Amino acid sequence: MLGGNVFGWTLNEADSFHILDSAFDAGLTFIDTADIYSTWVPGHTGGESETIIGKWFARTGKRSQITIATKVGMDMGGGKKGLAAKYMEQAVEDSLRRLQTDHIDLYQSHEDDAGTPLEETLGAFDAMIQKGKVRFIGASNYSGPRLKVALRTSTRTGLARYQTLQPHYNMMEREPYETDLAPVVAEHGLGVIPYFSLASGFLTGKYRSEADLAGKPRGGGVKKYLNEHGRAVLAALDHVAKDYQSTPARVALAWLMTRPGIVAPIASATSAEHVKDLVEAASLDLGQPALDLLTTASAPTAHGPVSA
Repeated sequence: MLGGNVFGWTLNEADSFHILDSAFDAGLTFIDTADIYSTWVPGHTGGESETIIGKWFARTGKRSQITIATKVGMDMGGGKKGLAAKYMEQAVEDSLRRLQTDHIDLYQSHEDDAGTPLEETLGAFDAMIQKGKVRFIGASNYSGPRLKVALRTSTRTGLARYQTLQPHYNMMEREPYETDLAPVVAEHGLGVIPYFSLASGFLTGKYRSEADLAGKPRGGGVKKYLNEHGRAVLAALDHVAKDYQSTPARVALAWLMTRPGIVAPIASATSAEHVKDLVEAASLDLGQPALDLLTTASAPTAHGPVSA
């Protein structure tokens, strides 16, 4: 699944179009974005990623061939946040306008909103589905217990049900997904689309010292992995990549795709080579010895917790 957080952030519009063209031509037709992308950039107000994708749809006419996922709920400033029905009704219209489409394939709660009753949030989603504005809904950044309550609420009320979960999960961040969320996923048959599948680029192997982080937009998010645990994971990835004449990025994604519940890891691309890694990862079939090596090396208890 192609991550859209870089569109309008580390990639300008023209370069974003190039990546979208390359991804589509390579067969990557599932794109994830969010209304909040990229409010963290000075001068941005949110919606920049959706706007670029919408312009690409208009330019290429490929909307019908793409599965588009976006999200709602995180703080965009000016009181625009949360999962109250009134706000969601406006937020979905804003996303549809920016994406230049009449429907969103997968609309996700970007984070839990404990201040709004689940019945209200699910009711708002249900109304969108009934009106044809949304096809399916998903949850992101929910705890296991809260996700379970949401699913039970749907069963009890007959309202729309979360079909997918988007958690933070990769070789460097295996908890709390494996202990807190995976059991709920298995019980309820959810499809999992983890974000930061390459640990903000760390699992590509391009960040091996603090010097490698200088001037990089994601440097701050990678620094915490430069420790014994991180080095052990990279060593395992290097070993398997050499055996399979592959790359650490492809191996890390291939490992993730074998994990319980995972249907489509999300990873962004800023070059044609990155797109190639995503495509090749989908067909990389790792043998059990390789999987065992990677699983052992990345186990949270193998080298202690991830820390700076």
